[in-house]
This record gives sequence, structure tokens and C-alpha cells, in this order.
Amino acid sequence: MTQRGPIKKKTGISHFFAAATYSFGGAKRLIGESAFRHELMAIGVIAVLFVLVGATFFQYVAMGILFLLMIAFEALNTAIEEIVDRVSPEISDMGRNAKDLGSLACLCLIVANGVYAAYVVIYTPLMAG
Repeated sequence: MTQRGPIKKKTGISHFFAAATYSFGGAKRLIGESAFRHELMAIGVIAVLFVLVGATFFQYVAMGILFLLMIAFEALNTAIEEIVDRVSPEISDMGRNAKDLGSLACLCLIVANGVYAAYVVIYTPLMAG
């Protein structure tokens, strides 16, 4: 990799567009993660189930927020893995711990999403009937 010198910071509207470009680059990188693709498939299944049980607008909003948090955590976990692999390509306890902790954070949100989705799918039809 060649050294390009200091990065010039953008300001104003060009900063907004640059930040959006960086975010899209992150999304492109994240879609390369099989765990993230599985999470996308899961949210698709959950969306169909929500339609079938007649979920409320609030329930969709809450699920959307939980899903956005899961995306954020998955992105941070991927960033941790990238940094650890770059800084410490050899296997080390510290690197393994960092990756495992990032994975745990993702697991917690996957469980939160699953528990909430199950609650809506089970509870909503009971309240309607």
C-alpha cells in the first residue's frame, strides 16, 4: 500500500456527501459478511410474520430500531475483526478475546431481536382474538 499523505478534511455539504460515501462503503463491506446476510434473511422472515399476525405500527418501529442496532453492532464487530487481523495476524489471546467480545455483543442483539419478534408473533394474535 502506498502512503498518500495526510487526509484533507472536507467541510460543509461536501463533508455530508463524503460521509454518505463512507457509509455506503461500509455497507458494501458488511454485505460481504455471511452473518450479516443471514441477519438480513431473518429480518425478511420476521417482516412476513409481522404482516401475517397483523403487527401494529409501533411493533414495526420497535423491530426496525432493534434491527438497526443489530446492523450497527455487526458493523462494529466486523471493524474489530478487521483491525485485529491487521494489527495482530498471529493468533493471540488478546486478539481472540476482542473478536469474541464483539461476537457476544452481536449475539445479545440477535437474541433481543428474536425474543421481541417471538413476543409479537405470539402475543399479537392472542390480543386480536
